[in-house]
Amino acid sequence: MSISSPKATSLLAGRRRQRGYAAASAALLLAALLSGCAGAASADSGALQASGSTTVAPVASDAAEALKARNLNITVATQGGSAGGISQLSAGQIEVALSSKPLSDKDRKAHPDTDFVPTQIGADAVGIIVTKEVADGGVDSLTKEQLKGLFEGKITNWSEVGGPDMKVFVYDKEPGRGTREVLDKYVYGDEEPPPPPQSGNYAVVGGNLETRNKLKSTPGSIAPLSTGFIAGHQELVAVKLDGIAPTPENVASNTYPMTRPLFMITDGEPQGTAKTFIDYILSPEGQKLLPAHGYLTREQMGL
Repeated sequence: MSISSPKATSLLAGRRRQRGYAAASAALLLAALLSGCAGAASADSGALQASGSTTVAPVASDAAEALKARNLNITVATQGGSAGGISQLSAGQIEVALSSKPLSDKDRKAHPDTDFVPTQIGADAVGIIVTKEVADGGVDSLTKEQLKGLFEGKITNWSEVGGPDMKVFVYDKEPGRGTREVLDKYVYGDEEPPPPPQSGNYAVVGGNLETRNKLKSTPGSIAPLSTGFIAGHQELVAVKLDGIAPTPENVASNTYPMTRPLFMITDGEPQGTAKTFIDYILSPEGQKLLPAHGYLTREQMGL
C-alpha cells in the first residue's frame, strides 16, 4: 500500500476538477443544442400548411412570400392536386386546401366529418393546348365531339380534324386534378367518362409545369392546361372551343365553356393565420397576384 505525497494528491484533485468542468460544459452544450432543436421544431410545427392545386399554388406561394414580412410562416405544396389538397385538409394534415375546381357532392360525401368552407380568390380558363405546328397546320378550333374523339383515342391523326398529317399524342391529367374534372364536365356532363384508351400515344401527367414541359417536347401533342401557364411560350397555342377563344373577356362573362373558379378551402370558417392568409389574397394588394399568373381577379369576375 502506497501513500501519495501532498504534491501528487494536489495534482490528482486538479485533474478531477478539470474532468468535472469538461463534463459540465458538455452537458450545457448538449442542453443548448436540444433547446435549439426544440425551438426549431416548435417554429416548424407552428407553420401554416397549404397544399393542392398546381394552378392556385403560384398565387399562394407569392402571398406566403409577401406575408413573411409579418413574421408569418406559410408553406405551400402541391401533392395530389386539388383532390389531394381536399383529402389532406379532411385528414387534418393541412389548414388550407388549394383547389382549381368547385367542391362536388362526391367530395363532401367522401369526407362527411369536414366542414368545407370554400373562398373563391379568382378564376382562370382551362385551355385545350396544342403545339404550334398543329395550330399552324389548320387546327384553330375544336368541337366537343372532336375533343371526345381525341381524348378517347379514336382520332389519331390531326388530318382528321382539318390539321396536318401528323400523329396525335394526348397528355391527359390524372384523376382528381381540377383541370381534368373541368374537361370531363365540359365533354361528358354528368356522365361518367370512359376509361383511358390503351394506346401508345396517350399518357397521364400531373401538375401544370409537367404538362407544359411534355407538350413542348412532344410534336403533335395536345393537353388540357391552365391558359396562364402558356403565357410567353410561343410554341404552344390554346385552340378555340366551338369557336370561342379563352380570352379574358370570354372568361369574365363565362362565355368560354371551360372557365373555372379558383378556391382556398378551410375546415370551418378561416381563423388565425389561415384567415390572415386568405384575407391578404382577397385584399387589393393580394388580388394583383392573380393577373401576374394569367388569372382573373374577383372584380373581373363580378364578385
